[in-house]
Amino acid sequence: MRPELQKKVDAAIRLLRTMSNAYSDVIEVAYSGGKDSDVILQLAKEAGIQYRAIYKSTTIDPPGTIKHAEQMGVEILRPKQTFAQLVAKKGMPNRQRRFCCDVLKEFKIMDKVVVGVRREESPKRAERYKEPTVCRVYGEDCQTEQILPILEWTTLDVAEFLQDRKIKCAPMYYDEHGQFHPERRLGCLGCPLASKEHRLAEFSTYPGMVKLYIKACKKFFATHPNSKAVKDNNQDPYAYFARNVFYDGKPITGDLFNTDWKKALQRYFGVTL
Repeated sequence: MRPELQKKVDAAIRLLRTMSNAYSDVIEVAYSGGKDSDVILQLAKEAGIQYRAIYKSTTIDPPGTIKHAEQMGVEILRPKQTFAQLVAKKGMPNRQRRFCCDVLKEFKIMDKVVVGVRREESPKRAERYKEPTVCRVYGEDCQTEQILPILEWTTLDVAEFLQDRKIKCAPMYYDEHGQFHPERRLGCLGCPLASKEHRLAEFSTYPGMVKLYIKACKKFFATHPNSKAVKDNNQDPYAYFARNVFYDGKPITGDLFNTDWKKALQRYFGVTL
């Protein structure tokens, strides 16, 4: 392992031990099933701190992720409401309305939590996270201290550490030849924060997700006949789904309301709706 990476490992372990020694209770390890969470879990083990590793299932988890978490000895937390039930109740999430994250992922469990955030991941994260610890507020009078031991790590650092520790990651990181791809990102299937190309590729690979979304959208339309989403899409849940999935910041080409979106979606994704 490169000397510069060893320094980062040592610094991460010192941080974890320091935070643990200053805190008399168990620390949460926020485990997402991704490569970065595999790293922070291993660092917590090597630091010898008392921790509770928790995976929050969203019910639209990438295939093999929950099994991987279980194999890593992580506790699986199941939600009270499934993603489909949330869509049936609130409509489809988008970049401006990520209520699914609030309900299924971004809520407090413990007062201190280790998170695998890295500044290299995006300009937004680089701007938001400046220090290795940060206070995260969840609503009124509900906050937690996040510990970020790999904040300054690069993707190369992560890949090298995993290889050095002989850690196998979740299945989505490997291609059909078994080659590891550390550049891949793990997230909920069909996440609105992903690019349009990524969303469409996931729905094409897992057409059962299209059925799940459409079924939930139908329930939403049936129970919210006066909502803006229903009116804007001419009472058509298929148009509503298409508008959200194909949207990339620009209007969808063609006449949205004169298109048979059910047939169009069936042709595009090769699925019977």
